[in-house]
Formats: sequence, structure tokens, C-alpha cells
Amino acid sequence: MRRTERLFQIIQILRAKRKPVVGRELAEELGISLRSLYRDMAELIAQRVPVRGEAGTGYVLDDGYDMPPLMLTPDELEAAVLGAAWVALRGDPALARGARDLIAKIAQSVPEPLRPVLLDANLQPISMQPIVRETFDVGILRRALRDRFKVTITYKDGDERFSRRTIWPIFIAYMEEVRIIVAWCELRQDFRHFRTDRVDALDVGADKIPERQAILLKRWKAIHHRPKV
Repeated sequence: MRRTERLFQIIQILRAKRKPVVGRELAEELGISLRSLYRDMAELIAQRVPVRGEAGTGYVLDDGYDMPPLMLTPDELEAAVLGAAWVALRGDPALARGARDLIAKIAQSVPEPLRPVLLDANLQPISMQPIVRETFDVGILRRALRDRFKVTITYKDGDERFSRRTIWPIFIAYMEEVRIIVAWCELRQDFRHFRTDRVDALDVGADKIPERQAILLKRWKAIHHRPKV
């Protein structure tokens, strides 16, 4: 790993941590010696990156610091483009369009030396499964999720029985074969998982979800390790 890439990686690690990170942990994660790490930290401070701390006590990055846009390493760029390409292939129409636009913007913005990473396309998502098609606009559901509104759906289960539910959507699970709405169901007074391809109709209500998303997610995780169809 080039030193420039390593300096960016140090910043990324510190941005992700809420507590000071001791030099030994940083050095182990980066696969370098403590001596090299101390030189890197001195270089970051010399470049006016707001790192606080010192050897033995741990390092922390001041809040609000951000790197210049799209200063990405090749690995970060490949990860971003591969992820966007998967969404373009498997996402709902609006999300797929957003992923393609994102790739185009990245291509226009990355420095010249990194453009071959995009043009060569060494990593591509391939799927042998049919693409899920919904009868409603999933973009509407995603907006309801962001704005924290209750949603009412007409749902067809595996036995072809229809029911009408008011749910509190928590997140959408994008899987290879299906997409699943993980939600609290007012009818069942419990968490339920709804396949999007079995939703016959969807309406966004006027009522806000009364609980914080983080609390609902924590409660769901305590019960379910993964969604069951």
C-alpha cells in the first residue's frame, strides 16, 4: 500500500471510531510497525489534519473534518462502483437509475490516474436469478422510510390469501431473489417480513411512526437474526 493511500485509510479508521484509538491497534489494522505509524501521524498533523492525541494515549479525529471529495483509493473506488453496479442490476427502477447516475458522476470526478479502474471494469456483478418486479413504486416506500411514515399495504401470502395491514417499515432487505420489507405490523402487534412482489397495493399514510427507527431496529435484531420469507 502506498503511503498516500495509507494516510487516507488512517483518516477513514479514525472517522469511524467514537473513542480514541491507540497506536498499537492502528498499526495492527494497517499491517505496519508502530514506528511507521508514528511517522504517518506526524505527517497527517503536518498536513493540518485535525488529529489529536499522542503515542500511548490514543488518537482521535476532530468532528466536522472531511476529506476532499472523491479522494479514493483503487480499492475504495472498485468497492463503490461494484456496489453501484449491483444496485443498477438488482434495484428498483428509481434506485437503479440513481446507481447508474452515481457511476457516471464518479467517472467524471475521479482523478485521471484512477479512471482506468472504471473503464477496465475488472469487477462485475452477475446474477442468474430473475429480477423481482413489484406492482407498486418502491421509490414511494423508500421515501416513506426516510420520512418515517406509516404505510398501509394489501398483501398476498403464500396461500394466495389477501389481507390489509398498516405497518411501520424499518428497512428494506435487498436479497438476490427477493426484496423484503421488515416492519412492525399493527394487526399482528409483532414484527413481520413482507415480500415486495406479494404487495398488491401500497399507500403512505399521514401518521408518523411513533417509535424511533433505531429502537425498532434494535428490538427486531434481538428477536430475528435474519428475515424469514
